[in-house]
Amino acid sequence: MTQAKVPAVLTGTENSYALIGAGPMGLAMAKNLAEQGIAFHGFELHSDVGGLWDIDAPLSTMYDTAHLISSKTMTEFADYPMDDSVAEYPSHRELRDYFRGFAKEFGLYEHYTFGAKILSAEPLGDSGDGWRVTWDCDGATQSAVFAGVLIANGTLSEPNMPDFNGAFDGELIHSSAYRSPKQFERKRVLIVGAGNSGCDIAVDAIHHGVSCELSMRRGYYFVPKYVFGKPADTMGGAIKLPMWLKRKVDGTILKWFVGDPQKYGFPKPDYALYESHPVVNSLILFHAGHGDIKIRADIERLDGKTVHFKDGTQGEYDMILAATGYKLHYPFIDDALLNWQGSAPHLYLNAMHPTRDDLFVLGMVEASGLGWQGRHEQAEMVARYIAGLGKGTAAAKALQAEKAEGFERATGGMNYIDLPRMAYYVDKNTYRNAVTKQIRTLKAGA
Repeated sequence: MTQAKVPAVLTGTENSYALIGAGPMGLAMAKNLAEQGIAFHGFELHSDVGGLWDIDAPLSTMYDTAHLISSKTMTEFADYPMDDSVAEYPSHRELRDYFRGFAKEFGLYEHYTFGAKILSAEPLGDSGDGWRVTWDCDGATQSAVFAGVLIANGTLSEPNMPDFNGAFDGELIHSSAYRSPKQFERKRVLIVGAGNSGCDIAVDAIHHGVSCELSMRRGYYFVPKYVFGKPADTMGGAIKLPMWLKRKVDGTILKWFVGDPQKYGFPKPDYALYESHPVVNSLILFHAGHGDIKIRADIERLDGKTVHFKDGTQGEYDMILAATGYKLHYPFIDDALLNWQGSAPHLYLNAMHPTRDDLFVLGMVEASGLGWQGRHEQAEMVARYIAGLGKGTAAAKALQAEKAEGFERATGGMNYIDLPRMAYYVDKNTYRNAVTKQIRTLKAGA
């Protein structure tokens, strides 16, 4: 479905917010802004909603066989559940249709300009002085002044491509360029990186390539998609265990259902369970046990079609696919405006600038089990805060003071591994408790 574009020339925007993106997070933000009566206008690069879940979107990183790694019941929006006909682990096509239905249900299409590429977002002065947003639509450059900017353009569009020593004479691509298993036909394939996408794509390569091997820099914890016949992420129960006990219990369950991945050649993780995102995949260990895939060490250097590994071994390949993740990317705004620290902006509850009240980043948050409902709560907190500031409520002013005093990321004391993709990772319970507490306070003070 292609949406009709709103005329590129916008007027009367000085008291409204510019919302960038119509993926899951952008739609959640749009819904909450509308519910709070906050004027806004949305911009989306693609011709429809859905973000990366629409494989036809310009920046989509989907591939034909992609599915959710979490179950639908643990991922869906609470006020828009997925149909019973949708698979327990939906495909990207089902999710594309789900987000289109969500946008229709809550009347969000009318708020967006589609086919709009944001070129720049620049403050006109201090917080509250407004922002000039410039975009391209159908080759015509337009700009308008807005009261504030809400960034929801996603976290999985800018490839994190490693620099390899040497040169490779075969085909070298990032997983963002992978679309179909047909790309593996008649090729000896090396997958670099064993995260969730890397393992999913490796299974495709096993079935469609001549051979498939997997190069890993570190070990991972593997979680099956089903435990006792139910999606694994639905088995948590109502009892909240302290992390030391949860690790012991869940580690025992993993040994029952997964066994010891090291016997197949997988390296042992050098960190504790939950200090990085686990790999949710029931097939990669199955194929490793059947000898369908070989585990390799980290890459030392490339030489023609020969790859030399750090353990002294080597192999010959026709294709290297780097499933090495993504970098946060906000190309239309100065990093300094986002309070960037290390590999990510440092924002209150991963969304709110410490001193500016006219700039927000939505969806820059990851946690095992957070789901879209957790992100919807983030959007509700921001929308209620903006509304509260407009009314001058004591609750909004208290939050304003709290975030200006300084804050730590909501890790719940977890010692996450030092990787760019973990720089905005939070503990689900700690994060959701903090966000919902703010929502209750803002709601009560409205």
